[in-house]
Amino acid sequence: MLNPVHILLTENIHPVAKERLESEGFVVDLLTHSPGEDELLKLLPNYQVLGLRSKTEISEKILKANPHLLCIGAFCIGTNQVNLKTAKSLGVPVFNAPHSNTRSVAELVISEMIALCRQLCDRNTKAHLGEWVKSADGSREIRGKTLGIIGYGHIGSQLSVLAENLGLRVVFYDIVKKLPLGNAQAMRSLSELLEASDFISLHVPETPQTMNMIAASQLKQMKKGSFLINASRGTVVAIEDLVLFLKSKHIAGCAIDVFPYEPSSNKEKFETPLQGLPNVILTPHVGGSTEEAQYAIGLEVAESFRRFIRIGSSSGAVNFPNVDLPSRPSVSRLLNVHKNEPGVLGEINGLISKAGANIQAQYLATDDKIGYLIVDIEVNDGHGLAQEIQKLSRSIKTRVVLAVPPEP
Repeated sequence: MLNPVHILLTENIHPVAKERLESEGFVVDLLTHSPGEDELLKLLPNYQVLGLRSKTEISEKILKANPHLLCIGAFCIGTNQVNLKTAKSLGVPVFNAPHSNTRSVAELVISEMIALCRQLCDRNTKAHLGEWVKSADGSREIRGKTLGIIGYGHIGSQLSVLAENLGLRVVFYDIVKKLPLGNAQAMRSLSELLEASDFISLHVPETPQTMNMIAASQLKQMKKGSFLINASRGTVVAIEDLVLFLKSKHIAGCAIDVFPYEPSSNKEKFETPLQGLPNVILTPHVGGSTEEAQYAIGLEVAESFRRFIRIGSSSGAVNFPNVDLPSRPSVSRLLNVHKNEPGVLGEINGLISKAGANIQAQYLATDDKIGYLIVDIEVNDGHGLAQEIQKLSRSIKTRVVLAVPPEP
């Protein structure tokens, strides 16, 4: 294993992540682009930790070629770009930043609601072209209107609070029962929400259930003259159907930040059937792209890396049993990932006993596939014990952190 730990950050991740990780003694390289599969296969043997954003795809092939990876960090909310199942099977936890860009996305949605109601983008374009369109026709306030939020998670709920403070009525629909904030009202069905709302804002993950969840039948249920905003995932809206409803003027406008197919870099040309339509705001997946959000994301995922590398904390991992134990000075911390099958813990404890080690603390967390074990022990040869445990047929990955320093 490389010592010190070598970390690769891709896609121009905020430099604060590199600074923070280097201050911990790690070696960090930063790429400004999204490497493809072939490039990653060449690069990753030289690194133990990988950081990426939304464009870098981590396939089963890449993961199986690099089972030495300690962990992966998605410096964003979504983790669909990583094969989570394969990563887990190899003992590689995947971390993300589910909270850090919440405010940025919510603010963008609020701004787009106002812009759509006032046709600001179209009037701005015409003014740049020398056309003077001074008219109140079709221009309205958002106050008193109803915002329907689909997905009432971190972003949806914060948007709810901001919208209510601007005088909107807020309704929401989520497949999981959520506590309403302020005066927001939960709707019993998606159809009920669509029929009641002047604005629809989507804040759902990419899953088989959300694929094209807003298509012709749902658009038809929306109020005539209503608006659609999607800052969630590009596969959630059937774009061709949306185009038809915009052209018929059933939908008065839309703001779309995410698309089924997005350029892999700023140099690639972007195309969508929505281009050229009136009162349509198109943005290049920048919902969470503020300096404040990217700084916070850099800090959040870098801290997840630090805690996992240094003390084995898997808290916040999206594909891994979450374990977070306070560290103990002057002991060795043994970290083991294994198949979740009967008898594994007994085999490990047998080897610990054989090594004459004294267990100070032990914690095991499991899911349906794997178990993650942390053992704080007094032992003469921690690395030797780890090697013996790794030889067990059901061990996936074992390492030891010696003389763990107390947490700051």
